[in-house]
Amino acid sequence: MATLTVLGIAQDGGRPQPGCQRPCCQDLSPADYRSPVSLGVKTENGTTILIEATRDLGRQLITFGEPNIDHLFLTHAHLGHVDGLGLFGRETMSARGIPLHSSSSMQNLIKSTPAWALLLEQGVFELTEIGHVEIDDVVIESIPIPHRAELSDMHAFVLRGKKHSVLFLPDHDSWEQTLAAHNVPSIREWLKGLEITHAFLDGTFWSGDELQGRDMSVVPHPTIQDSLSRLGERQSGDPEIHFTHFNHTNPVYQEGGSEYQKIIQLGWSVSTEGQRVNL
Repeated sequence: MATLTVLGIAQDGGRPQPGCQRPCCQDLSPADYRSPVSLGVKTENGTTILIEATRDLGRQLITFGEPNIDHLFLTHAHLGHVDGLGLFGRETMSARGIPLHSSSSMQNLIKSTPAWALLLEQGVFELTEIGHVEIDDVVIESIPIPHRAELSDMHAFVLRGKKHSVLFLPDHDSWEQTLAAHNVPSIREWLKGLEITHAFLDGTFWSGDELQGRDMSVVPHPTIQDSLSRLGERQSGDPEIHFTHFNHTNPVYQEGGSEYQKIIQLGWSVSTEGQRVNL
């Protein structure tokens, strides 16, 4: 049976975030550090799959328990999801021939970015389309998602194994846009139609009050408060929902806090690094 491992739960900047002088990033011990969002999958035959290439690749491979990656998938081009691509190159892992699964939009960006194009020339990666990809006992399906597309488009992934199916949706602009794009009236109906048992959903911000002095429209994400108001309590037949991709300001990092407890009381959960799902 394939196994999925959560390798990171932070938003692109990680925790602590560089340059942050707020209390949320001060006096953190190494045990409180969190890597940008990423998943690792090991198939029944031992093939390794990484979703997102973050700057914390070394730390994440230790969590994964695997030193090498056989397939790499990217959701989109925003910083924390791609800034570890160079770590696969000659200066570090010196990998060869890794299928890099991404959209055509993302591929065009890779080919036009000199540092990444060099990785292609050196044979580190082989560009491969997403869509419906079968790797041993795992099927990975891509779903187009509305999200800031300054550099590339955005795709969520559904990973289907013999027992469970998992939605990975770390980023999107709003539930209104995502649900409209897929012509469904509610989160619950969308997840039901996807026929999944688990969902890792964008939980970047708890509320719209976190970015002091910044306009939330610059970095749009649905808040966890919004998601909870739409979902209410977990009902029979609902998938397990794990919020992830937390900004450094997000109070759900505090397990004893009221925000964290609100999620748990409604029957949902907060994703943790090292968390595993048997697919």
